[in-house]
Amino acid sequence: MKHDFHLEEKVLPSNSLEGKIKETMHNAFWDHLNEQLSSTPPDFSCALELLKEIKEILLSLLLPRQSRLRSEIEEALDMDFLKQKAEHGTLSVPHLSKHILNMMALLCAPVRDEAVQNLENITDPVQLLRGILQVLGLMKMDMMKYTIQSLQPHLQEHSIQHERAKFQEQLNKQPNLLDYTTKWLIKAVADLTTLPSTCPDTPDTSSTACPSPSESVISPEPLSPKMVLSQGFLNLLLWNPENKEFPETLLMDRTRLQELNSQLYQLTILASVLLVSSSFSGSVLFGSPHFVDKLKRIAKAQMEDFNFRPEEAMLTVSEQVSQEIHQSLKNMGLAALSSDNTMSLVGQLQNIAKKENCVRSVIDQRIHLFLKCCLVLGVQRSLLDLPEGLTLIEAELAELGQKFVSLTQHNQQVFGPYYTEIINTLIPPAQGLETEVKIHW
Repeated sequence: MKHDFHLEEKVLPSNSLEGKIKETMHNAFWDHLNEQLSSTPPDFSCALELLKEIKEILLSLLLPRQSRLRSEIEEALDMDFLKQKAEHGTLSVPHLSKHILNMMALLCAPVRDEAVQNLENITDPVQLLRGILQVLGLMKMDMMKYTIQSLQPHLQEHSIQHERAKFQEQLNKQPNLLDYTTKWLIKAVADLTTLPSTCPDTPDTSSTACPSPSESVISPEPLSPKMVLSQGFLNLLLWNPENKEFPETLLMDRTRLQELNSQLYQLTILASVLLVSSSFSGSVLFGSPHFVDKLKRIAKAQMEDFNFRPEEAMLTVSEQVSQEIHQSLKNMGLAALSSDNTMSLVGQLQNIAKKENCVRSVIDQRIHLFLKCCLVLGVQRSLLDLPEGLTLIEAELAELGQKFVSLTQHNQQVFGPYYTEIINTLIPPAQGLETEVKIHW
């Protein structure tokens, strides 16, 4: 159901115990097959099992309309006929492999054309069968990805209806099942109505567009249903774990929201480190993507420790960042940082460990504003006008924004009717009419 869902074949590290055992077992099988085919007379028992497996894979790759190819595969790999040929010693594995490669060339995706062509150069029958099965494994993965991609819209629609129906069943048994959801939306309305005029949380009354993340003075009036929900979803990223009154409509998404909150927290620290560092090293160094990537790697390497030992983690980051800046300036023939500037850089980086740190607070506010704009405008438009401090983490922000938008959109599609009913009781009657028009589930 995830927007960026994809399948990947599990690759075991070659030096792991599981990887070594798997490699040993595979090599033993192929050595055994080689012995069978090299014996006099040849023993085709293992080869027949492999050919049967190859046939099943080829048939599984066919679409319903490919009846002619199905007949060709059935005819070329008729197992009863192949067993008779094996018993008489006339079974030719290379000849069958040529037929199999021709079928693979017809069925594979363009990305596998080269792999299939490379198999044609293999003359050893055992290595050829091994290569055929490896490429067929990739083709199976390609077909699974295609099938999931084709079914995804239908699965999503079914999931929406299924989740809503199941929730309604529970609501019929527990009429108070929306109490926490109502409190959550009430708080969102309260947050919006008490925001100062300088807070960038709602669109201007003269425009339906979302503010860009770099704007800072926007009137919070009038309330709109879309902004109520946007504020509510953002509040979930600041949720106090000790607060047990989590909205019932988002319980299934709570783990994913916690993961997003963790990702947001890490991006806040990362962007803070980059912003402080850039103020000391200037545009020359930060004009180099290679240099920026180095600093990112330094900060990301300490993120896990930062959750438990923030002061120690930032001490390590500050030392490594100052060394990297010093070395990069030296390599470029530029003046090194003075001892006073180096001390100031290290000190400011270490201060990021404090929750009340000014740079960290500003970055956190700007990322939250960016996410609010993503909910209203979409991710791509929100990326067009990033404020200072966020441009260096644009790729990371795009990933975070897409995950957040996907989660909230699916939730709104499922629980939209309940949100509409609740919000109609929370905003003034004049805006209540607007609710039905502006919320599209």
